[in-house]
This record gives sequence, structure tokens and C-alpha cells, in this order.
Amino acid sequence: MAIIIRWVEPNDAPQLVDFFAAVDTETRFLLYEPGERATTAEEWRQRIEATLASGIDLFLVAADGNQIVGFLRGAGDTRQRLRHTLHLVLAVRQSHAGQGIATQLFAGMEEWALAHGIHRLQLEVASDNTRALALYHRLGFRVEGFHRHAVLLDGKWIDDYTMGRLL
Repeated sequence: MAIIIRWVEPNDAPQLVDFFAAVDTETRFLLYEPGERATTAEEWRQRIEATLASGIDLFLVAADGNQIVGFLRGAGDTRQRLRHTLHLVLAVRQSHAGQGIATQLFAGMEEWALAHGIHRLQLEVASDNTRALALYHRLGFRVEGFHRHAVLLDGKWIDDYTMGRLL
């Protein structure tokens, strides 16, 4: 079955609970420990509805049938001086990594961002996440900041980069 990139819908809430339960166990690069993310399907539904109504945020998903296998969130800002920036969070299931899903999610996000007057894209990434760093560099992002000991993982400090791209 083909992967479909689409806007998230309120009915996706249960699948998002399942998606994050899976990715939180598959990767150490997200900020939640396995089982720590306690967002319920109803809370996801409310978050999705608020996002759809906001006009400044976006949720894109990659769907493989009824299963969500990729997710890109863009969080905007209501403050006039910061409305031009979109803060991004990306996750893709390990079973679907390397298939161009992240690139497709970013393409959909960029189309939306340009249509909504977004000038700057920003994200944070672990400094040792070589796969994500390669993707973000390929998409035109550049390292703009360095955060020492930003994350504590398994008793070890991990540094983060802030990366940005101008549209």
C-alpha cells in the first residue's frame, strides 16, 4: 500500500497514541522515555481540533493504510514579532525509515508555510543524530546554535543543535 501524506484529522487520535507509544520505544532521539508520554486519544483529539482551528499550527501525518507511520508538527506563534517562524518536530517509524517519508512531510509543510507567510523554519536535533542531521542539511537547514548537555539519556549528557532555514 502506498504511503499517503495528509493533514491530521480528529479521528486520527487513537492512531497517534499508538504511533507515539511505538516511536518512543524505537528511538532515543525523541524527548520522551518509553511509556512517559501520557497523552490520551481524547487529549490528542482536542489538540488536533485546536490546531486545525488555530491557523498558525500544522500537523501532517504519513499514513500506511490505517496506521500512522510519520508525523510532522509545526508550531507557530501568535506574537506579531514571531509569527514568521514555525517550530518543527518530526518522527517516523523505524519500519518506514529511509523511504522518503520525512522529505515528503517537509514538502507538504513547506507548501503550507509559504501560503501562510512563514519566513523561518526552526528545529532542534541531538548532535549525534547523524541520520536526521543529514536529512536537515539536505533540506537546507543550517546549525545556528549549540546547547551543551541539553538532554540526559541513560546517565549521559547529549548536546543539541538548533537548526534553521529561511524560506
